[in-house]
Order: sequence, then structure tokens, then C-alpha cells
Amino acid sequence: MHAHEDEHFSGRAGWLRASVLGANDGLLSTASIIVGVAAASTTSGPVLVAGLAGVVAGALSMAAGEYVSVSSQADSETADLARETKELEHNPEGELEELVAILRTRGMKDATARLAALEMTEHDALGTHAREEIGLSDALSARPLQAAGASAIAFLVGGLPPLIVAAMTPFASLAIAVSIVALIMLLGLGAVGAKLGGAPVGKLLCGWRSGV
Repeated sequence: MHAHEDEHFSGRAGWLRASVLGANDGLLSTASIIVGVAAASTTSGPVLVAGLAGVVAGALSMAAGEYVSVSSQADSETADLARETKELEHNPEGELEELVAILRTRGMKDATARLAALEMTEHDALGTHAREEIGLSDALSARPLQAAGASAIAFLVGGLPPLIVAAMTPFASLAIAVSIVALIMLLGLGAVGAKLGGAPVGKLLCGWRSGV
């Protein structure tokens, strides 16, 4: 018998969420800046300067915003773990009974739930209560630096293509070309995000075509 290994995608939630948000924001923000400035300009110079400034500023802003936001989440998780640590030290019996009650709600009989709670507590009391009582786990824990880096890189990935297209396209057709590229990239980013998240890409594309 060979061990059956399933591929799960929930562990990607932290960086994937930041990446999808950053890439789409980078694409739409940069394309909007380019098209808007192009409408008020007569040459491509100001358009490219504005687009480049938007890409750099947006990447830094997204990184800082994600870092602060996810740091707040990390602080909340740390506070919860500290509180749980104190409860385990001062009231281990009550925490054990609480764990038994939680396991009962998962479908275990009383004797099974008590035995499981004892074994889990002996193995890793804090980790068990963090997971079963609070809903925290290593896979889903807040990682500020990871979220900030993913968001900044994704913003650049989404923002640079419209800027490159603007630099390579004659000014007369610049706005149209950037708009078309932005629409195509939106579809591509949606497919990539679905693939990385384990969602069916074909269903996503069919829904997009039908307007769902």
C-alpha cells in the first residue's frame, strides 16, 4: 500500500490573496493612469513618466499596506496565543474539558473525545488549542513580510506590461492598445489565480464568456 497524498491549496491563502490583489491593482491602476494622462497629452513622454511613477509608488504602497494590515493580524494571533498559554498554565483541567467539548461537536463520542483530547494535549497542548479552539495553524498564520513581498512583486508584474506597451506603441493608438492589453491580462491573471488556488480554470473562463 502506498500513502495517498492529496494536494491542498489553503496553505497558499496568505501570499496568493496578496498576489492576486497586487497584480490586478497594478494592472488596472497603471493602465488607468496611462490612458488618463494620454487623453490630456500630445506626446508619449508625460504618459510614460506618469506610468512609471504610478508603478513604483503603487508597489511601495501595496507592500506597506499589506505589511501593516497583516502585522495587525499577526499581533492579534500572538495575543490569542499568549492568552491561551496563561489559561493552560492556570486552568489545565478546564481547558481539557473545553477541548473534549469541541471534539464532541466534531462527531466523537464522549470516551473517544476524552482520550483524543488527552493524547493531543500531551503531544502539543498549545498547538492543539490554537488549532481547535481559536482556529490558528502554521499554514494559515499571518506572515507580514511574505504578504508585503508578494503584493509588491505582483503589483510590478501587473503594472509593467501596460507601461511597456505604452513605450512601444505610437502615441495615436497608445490608449487603445493599453486598454486591450489590460483586458487580456485581466483574463490571464484570473486564470493564473484560479490555477494557483486549485479552482477549475475552464469553468472560470466559461463563466467569464457568459458574463456570470
